[in-house]
Amino acid sequence: MTLGLSAAAGDGAEGASGELPAGWVRATVAELCDVNPRGFDEEPEDDDLISQVPMAMVEAGTGRLDASMQVRYGDFKRKSLTRFQENDVLFAKITPCMENGKIAQAQALAGGRALGSTEFHVLRSRGAVLPEYLMHYLLQRSVRMVAEQYMSGAVGQRRVPRPYLESLEIPVPPLEEQLRIVAEVGRQVAHIEAGERAVSLAVERAVDLHASIADGAIEQLSDAPVVKLESVLREPLRNGVSAKATNSGAGIRTLTLTAVTRDDFSDQFTKITGADPKKAKNLWLEDQDIFIQRSNSAELVGTSAIYRGAENWAIYPDLLIRVRVQRDQSLPDYVALVLRTSRVLFYLRQNARGLSGSMPKIDQATIENVEFPLPSLPRQKEAIDWVARQEASLEPILSSINDARNRSTNLRASLLRAAFTGALVPQDPADEPASVLLDRIRAEQKAKPPRKRTARKPRSTPPGQEELPS
Repeated sequence: MTLGLSAAAGDGAEGASGELPAGWVRATVAELCDVNPRGFDEEPEDDDLISQVPMAMVEAGTGRLDASMQVRYGDFKRKSLTRFQENDVLFAKITPCMENGKIAQAQALAGGRALGSTEFHVLRSRGAVLPEYLMHYLLQRSVRMVAEQYMSGAVGQRRVPRPYLESLEIPVPPLEEQLRIVAEVGRQVAHIEAGERAVSLAVERAVDLHASIADGAIEQLSDAPVVKLESVLREPLRNGVSAKATNSGAGIRTLTLTAVTRDDFSDQFTKITGADPKKAKNLWLEDQDIFIQRSNSAELVGTSAIYRGAENWAIYPDLLIRVRVQRDQSLPDYVALVLRTSRVLFYLRQNARGLSGSMPKIDQATIENVEFPLPSLPRQKEAIDWVARQEASLEPILSSINDARNRSTNLRASLLRAAFTGALVPQDPADEPASVLLDRIRAEQKAKPPRKRTARKPRSTPPGQEELPS
């Protein structure tokens, strides 16, 4: 089935529409790759060591994975895990892994083969597209934004269907030009990542400093009575609702997890979704609502932020929990301060649950049982003001960090835009046109005898239960 999909214009979508350079051709992923091939080209022996790659071992947004974990193939071959081999491209299909950019080229696998999460789509090039070129194309934010619109399944377990990837159109240069493109992208990404590492270190230090300031404020109130969060709630905790994004122009503005991660409730970190207005009725934001990430990767689950802005501007997704407090007992800013202390974050993350610990989830009872000192309202205000004074000196530093992070994001987008429109490296008229190579590969595929299908072995674990992704 061909849907004729292409990435939307803007950040990414590079080369998805418009005139292509000479020698280039558009082709779907299904024309370029075997999608989710049934196994290895060559079956390992039972005693062979191969790599095991859980979802947590794939980095978000970098195209890298850690294949250092090794297992004896015979001990795992009957388990329901995804089989892939050297140079296959992995595409995380489940939320939020897909949105986070868990896409990678399989490299440095033990014995050239691996077993991984069942939440990967596997793309095996037939020769007309370099795996690294394909990986960089899929890493574009725009491709993932469009993929999100085609996700299906239950809330919190939505997945990108195979037909989306099979029908995704990609601009394909001559193979020789692809080699030049990936080499140049690699060189420039190395410079970008050097800057990103410095920014990441600065972010980590800023987060630690924020937590230490919050810790200091709460420690000064150790003489106050200790209460549980449930005792100051104005209404029960409430999860949000998730729905498919839409680009039709009609729908409901919905926060993304990144809004809470970055404590930035601007339009940039929202999306328009087709959420059911009836389900959204009680989810509209109010000024000073507090949001906690109830599910995310291990280092982000439990992250919280307080919203300041207009009422009824947006709703929030299922992976966030909303906290509203009785303001005659506790100031929202004070509770937000408590939730970002190192002690509370440690408690939330220790009590998060998830198979293999790869995508832990926090339940409402865990949040309700958060304990903290509750002084009088004037003393709460004093603590808030003290923190504000301490953090005021950090604002120039934080502003510089955010500027650097945005520059890095824009640099990557500009680099890939140039790569996939033919503007990154010069064209060579002597290169064999991509269409010629693609036609030759199609002919070879047609001439191949049909692959014998082997009987499927019974699963040793229920589908989708081998691990939860991150």
